[in-house]
Amino acid sequence: MRKVVSSGQPTIKEIAKRLNISVSTVSRALHDHHSIGLRTKARVQQLAAELGYERNQTAIFFQQGKTFTIGILLPELSEAFFSSAISGIEDTAYSNNYTVLLGQSHDDEAREKQIIQSMKQHRVDGCIVSIGKNTRNYEHFEMLRQAKIPVVFFDRIPDLPNIHSVSCNLESGTVQAVDFLLKKGHRVIGMINGPEQLVASKERAAGYMRALHKHRLKYDPELIVSADLTAAGTAEAMKQLLSLKRKVTAVVTFNDYVAMDAVQYALKQKLEINKDITFVSYANTPVSSYTAYPPAASVEQFPYEQGQAATNMLLSILNGDHDFNDYQQLIMESQLVLHT
Repeated sequence: MRKVVSSGQPTIKEIAKRLNISVSTVSRALHDHHSIGLRTKARVQQLAAELGYERNQTAIFFQQGKTFTIGILLPELSEAFFSSAISGIEDTAYSNNYTVLLGQSHDDEAREKQIIQSMKQHRVDGCIVSIGKNTRNYEHFEMLRQAKIPVVFFDRIPDLPNIHSVSCNLESGTVQAVDFLLKKGHRVIGMINGPEQLVASKERAAGYMRALHKHRLKYDPELIVSADLTAAGTAEAMKQLLSLKRKVTAVVTFNDYVAMDAVQYALKQKLEINKDITFVSYANTPVSSYTAYPPAASVEQFPYEQGQAATNMLLSILNGDHDFNDYQQLIMESQLVLHT
């Protein structure tokens, strides 16, 4: 097909002028409206193709009140868990003709607020968010709510009453993990937990205590150490646990990355992994299987499925299938995966 040279971006007005018809007729022809005859439609659509005409997406968004864009905010895309979650989000969004706008907070609250503000300015229809470990103030999410931009939180969710969220049952996953260690003969089990303000940290601690109560074992608060999830923080947590009078023989770590750092510290202390000390963790990260000392077991949190579920929940709100203020909390069951 020959292409007609046009000065600048071709418009509906230019097509109308060249064909000597009204702008409204061109518009209806391009939208395949039933009121326009087949011959006129063909002439309009052929010339539009020759000119390289593209529909004004901004005008379409204005007419429909949507941008068909979803904002995604998470802590670290480099973590396998979040990479898998993004795949679930993108696959579901694209199959529903939505695109995604991605931002990483790197666990920085100020950066998180800046990204949310930017997404609001870019007029995203809704957001899917996993909060940073250092986030303590949630005003930026309240700003979205007031702007009628729905938010669905997943995995790392804020401790707020009225939110839409998708998460995994970490309490039951922790019970499974501690049960596994107790069956292996461990009686002094430590836990390297995350920052105390995280809901996920509270769920892990609750599961730990529930498992001990189930087996009629006394809870020792010194055996749970909160850490910032950095290598240095993990080393300090391990130092605390190993310095206790009661000999710790097993540790439940916040995730597989923390487990790797904990293993490195234990090796430096000349401890033999899975003999002197055993680790279990969360996330069931694929890379763990390529390490010399993977955790003995890891709690699978199904990140891809969480991403899918969060996107479907958001789309149900955007499509009017679910009321904006009828808050939903979906909790998926976790599963302990044995590695030894």
